[in-house]
Amino acid sequence: MRDCDSVIALQNNTIYKVIIMNYIFSKKSLLLCAGLAVLSFASGSAFAQSNDTLLPKMPDPINNLANDGAQIRFLGKDSGVEGWIAIKNGQEQYFYVLPNGSFLSGILFDPKGKAITVEQVSRLRQQSGEVLDSLTADVTQPPTHVQDAAKADRYEFKTPSEQLYFDIENANWIPVGQAGTPLLYSFVDPQCSYCHNMMIALKPHIESGRVQVRIIPVGFSDETQAQAAYLLAAPSPVDLYWRYLEGDKDALPASPEISKQGVQRNMSLMQSWKLDVTPLVVYRGKDGKVKIIRGMPKNLDSLIADLGART
Repeated sequence: MRDCDSVIALQNNTIYKVIIMNYIFSKKSLLLCAGLAVLSFASGSAFAQSNDTLLPKMPDPINNLANDGAQIRFLGKDSGVEGWIAIKNGQEQYFYVLPNGSFLSGILFDPKGKAITVEQVSRLRQQSGEVLDSLTADVTQPPTHVQDAAKADRYEFKTPSEQLYFDIENANWIPVGQAGTPLLYSFVDPQCSYCHNMMIALKPHIESGRVQVRIIPVGFSDETQAQAAYLLAAPSPVDLYWRYLEGDKDALPASPEISKQGVQRNMSLMQSWKLDVTPLVVYRGKDGKVKIIRGMPKNLDSLIADLGART
């Protein structure tokens, strides 16, 4: 580990020791990028708040990342600071908003040196795939090198079907199901009844480990775009989505304060490929070919049996 620069700041009787480090996060190999590790020492004990409260307003710097196409999730308000995660081009960054409005990027620690960010990540690991699993496994020892296959792929010639699959892999999606299982992607609109029927029919297959569905939230109205944006930003999107499908309409509010940029990026992807229905399933078959199903799949068992790619 290289030398660190430290800054001491006092805010609301709390001392924040900011340690500036230089690592990088990537989707295949995990390193810490432009991190600011925050140690808090307060007169009272550190406290954690429930993450089930309404999402706070997105800070301007994070909103700018969303405008650039990053997927944004709210990590919660542990130790009195709002936490956010931004994912773009396979890289992750963690951000925290201090009580005075100051803005930090990096890993949050409690007074005993325990990484709070890792606990927050653990709450998301079932919803957010291998990147978060890697951080939870070992946050202290970054890998010695990064293999950025996605960057190399951008310069390789692709057939239209392979380019479509590449674009969908890099969309703003939410994984529903266990890691390591056969995989499919599906564009879904929060109010699409056919999407509801498909996901409800797939649920027992998801829970049994036969398939993981990476849902790509979109919206064909202002209301559904706002709901889809809330789903992308929520700390437990899968739980919220199942609650919504089971009839809890309050689980996905149309919150106007949530940035829609991530959803609009998904919509742009659909429009650029002239895809205009939901659900729309895209997957790689066992024969290696990219396949598309428009609308509700007629035979889920046949579909799952044909899945070739795994998470």
